[in-house]
Amino acid sequence: MTDNAKYDQMAVIMKAMAHPTRLFILDKLSEKEHCVCELQELIGADMSTVSKHLSVLKNAGIIDNRKQNNQVFYSLICPCVLDVYQCVIEVNKLKKY
Repeated sequence: MTDNAKYDQMAVIMKAMAHPTRLFILDKLSEKEHCVCELQELIGADMSTVSKHLSVLKNAGIIDNRKQNNQVFYSLICPCVLDVYQCVIEVNKLKKY
């Protein structure tokens, strides 16, 4: 992989995480697997909005899904992305307002 391709892929992952709702989804999926209907209820948004957020995270390779009967369950397949949370907290502590 060239440097440009590597940085492009890193940017895709970071962009996928760069939304409050998607950060919330990742936080919930770090606790346990959730079906779309559970996430919809937790987020308080319509199904199409939740599905769009899940699609962005899945396309970035951060989460995966499985179907069981007529439900789709999502899980976090790359929990190391949550390490970014602690880093952001540290940056905010050091930030001068």
